[in-house]
Amino acid sequence: MPAPIDPSDPGAPEVLDRREGPYGEVVLRRHRGLLQIIANGTFLMDTSDGRSERLLVDAAARALAGRRAPRLLIGGLGVGFSLAHAAADPFWGPVTVVEREPAVIDWHRAGPLAALSADALADPRTEIVEADLVRHVHETSATYDALCLDIDNGPDWTVTEGNAGLYGPAGLADCARVLSPGGVLALWSARPSPEFEGTLRNAGFQQVRTEEIPVARGVPDVVHVAVRPGWQRRGDSPYAAALTRSFKRQSQSCADEGPPHWSR
Repeated sequence: MPAPIDPSDPGAPEVLDRREGPYGEVVLRRHRGLLQIIANGTFLMDTSDGRSERLLVDAAARALAGRRAPRLLIGGLGVGFSLAHAAADPFWGPVTVVEREPAVIDWHRAGPLAALSADALADPRTEIVEADLVRHVHETSATYDALCLDIDNGPDWTVTEGNAGLYGPAGLADCARVLSPGGVLALWSARPSPEFEGTLRNAGFQQVRTEEIPVARGVPDVVHVAVRPGWQRRGDSPYAAALTRSFKRQSQSCADEGPPHWSR
């Protein structure tokens, strides 16, 4: 068990805000001049660098070169690096940010993180949606040209269990559904995941690649990039096939388990 923080230690993190959110505890700290976001005791991000968060947006922009005012969805507001970078680029059209933690939104609108995102939030192209990203891509009727997702430490290291489905066949089918033909999925990860690259290809995505960002220590941060192809006839979508296979497996599992057990 980690030792408790000693507030008399000048090098100890300073807790600026601590809240119980819909998915657990979220904390905003200041440590050695940096702002940090902690969720359920897990370090998520800080304001030290931002290269990989900016690459997340730039990788999608490069894949969409030539498209006019593409619609961008950013999954996870975080410390605001991706949003600020996108809003500073006239290439992008509407920019929608989906963030599930009200505290994080508050820290940007009227808190310490406003210094990083105030200009982006004032941009008329920007829209903040308070919602769970996994649910949003499953339910929304909106379509986007790019999805830039940064809600976990990667496909193999999720912040909450419910996020894991985003990286499987059904979650990727939802991502494909809200992408325009030729649209781009870019996903941030704290480490490479060759297995996830295979999952992307099996789900029907094309031009799958991984871009690395070297870090001072350890494995590099990466951005997984994949493109949804176009198709001509209704029902040709490989994502529909992937989703159908997933549904059949779930149905067979339910059949094997017998009738459901209801509880109040």
